[in-house]
This record gives sequence, C-alpha cells and structure tokens, in this order.
Amino acid sequence: MAELRQRTLDVLGKNQKWLLDEWNRDLSGSGVGNDNRIGKDELGQQTAEFLDLMIRGATQGGGTGIGTAAWGDVRAFLEALSRSRALQGFDSLQTANFIFSIKRPLFALLQRELGDEPALLAEQLWAISEILDSLGMHTVNSFQKSREDVIRRQQEELLELSTPVIKLWDGVLALPMIGTLDSQRTQVVMESLLQRIVETGAEIAIIDITGVPTVDTLVAQHLLKTVTAIRLMGADCIISGVRPQIAQTIVHLGLDLQGIVTKANLADALAMALRRNGLSVVKG
Repeated sequence: MAELRQRTLDVLGKNQKWLLDEWNRDLSGSGVGNDNRIGKDELGQQTAEFLDLMIRGATQGGGTGIGTAAWGDVRAFLEALSRSRALQGFDSLQTANFIFSIKRPLFALLQRELGDEPALLAEQLWAISEILDSLGMHTVNSFQKSREDVIRRQQEELLELSTPVIKLWDGVLALPMIGTLDSQRTQVVMESLLQRIVETGAEIAIIDITGVPTVDTLVAQHLLKTVTAIRLMGADCIISGVRPQIAQTIVHLGLDLQGIVTKANLADALAMALRRNGLSVVKG
C-alpha cells in the first residue's frame, strides 16, 4: 500500500472540519441524511468519529495496510457500523457508500492543496484511494457477516415459534408440528420438549404431525429420535395426526414404529393420555 506523506497528513489535519462539512453535505444531498432509519445527529456523529479515526490511523499506520494494529480502532468502528446498518435494514451497497462517499471532498481537498506538485498529487490520490477501497471492502465483509448473524438468529427464532410446547392438562404436553421436519428443527424440538418435561414433570408428550406434509425415512428417523429422548426422560410419547396417506407411506417404506402409540388426531391422543392418568371427559 502506498504511503501518505507528511504533507498530506498535515493537510488532512488542518482541514478536518472543512472536509467533514463537505462530506456531510454530500451525504445529505444523496438522501442519506433524510433517511428515517438513521437520524441526522447519529449520522453526523458517525462521520466525525470515522474521519478522526481514519486520520489517526493514517498517521500511525503509514503505508502498512489497514490490517495492522494502527488501524484497529478504524476496523472496530466499521464493524460496529456494519452491525447497526444491518439491523436498521440497509443493504451492503448503502453501507459501503458511507466510506466511498468521502472520496469526492477528499480528492478535491488534495487537488487544491497539492496541485502545485502534480507528481505528489497523483501519488497521494492513489494512496488515499487504496486506503478507502480497503476500508470499504472491510465494511462490506463485516456487513455480510453481521447480516448472516441476523438471518441465522431470525431462523432460530422462527424455529422456536414454529415448535410451541403446549400444556394440555396436568402431566400432558403437546407439540404440534407444522412444515418439514429436518435435522436442525428436530434438535430444536427435542431441546424445547425435553426442557418443558423437566419444568412441568409431565408424564405424557403428544407429538401432533397433522401439519407435516410428508413423512419419509428421514422424517421418521427424526421422530424416532425424539420419542427415544422423551422416553429417556421417563415420559411416554403419543404421535397423533397420522393420516391415511402417511400410514400408507410408512408401510411402503417399511418403517418400524413398533412400540410407539399413534392416533389419527389430537383429540384421540388427548383422550388416551387422560385415560392413562385415570381421567375421562364426559358431557355435562
């Protein structure tokens, strides 16, 4: 990476306020300053902090590249900025433009102050461009990682919402399944169901698969694992929602569900669970 000369650093330091005002003006003109996802005061604080950190990093780091300790504060700032932008709903291009938008006022400043030395001007324009491009790429990478974290967290939350454990009666829990049952979801199902068994001391757990569109070998294996885990906790398991199509599929696949109680619907499963507890439901 090309090195910023002392004259360039002096120019940046002496004209920092002018540079900041021009940058904020450009951001406001591009519509960023009027975006209701981020306040004007917050944006102004971010531009001021970044410019100060960038000049400090350039002064301490010289031409060693932004991966060194001298640029650590700048990298940390951009990573925090990327996380906040991802949570606010910005895309990677909008986030990277925060860095790239400073090029115009910065280049204009260098042309004004270093214009008397064309060779030095060209060298320093290239140097500052390399720095900003590297910072912009670091911002994009940080944004993508933050966005992936947000998506993964949302997926986990959706999985938890799609597998609610319901207390139907004292000692009886129900877990209605909706959608495809895969390895990740099976893990969430087992964890949430086993935790509720521990918390409530339930003796019977009903897994309702009415909302599961198809049952294949893999789905059946996931169900068997869940049933085994429930039994290891000292509870019994009933699978309800076994429709005729699913029953035929299980037979054709040659799956062994021996020892597992199955019922056609949740009402029948609840009635059996109540009978096991010595209870019955009668019309008043």
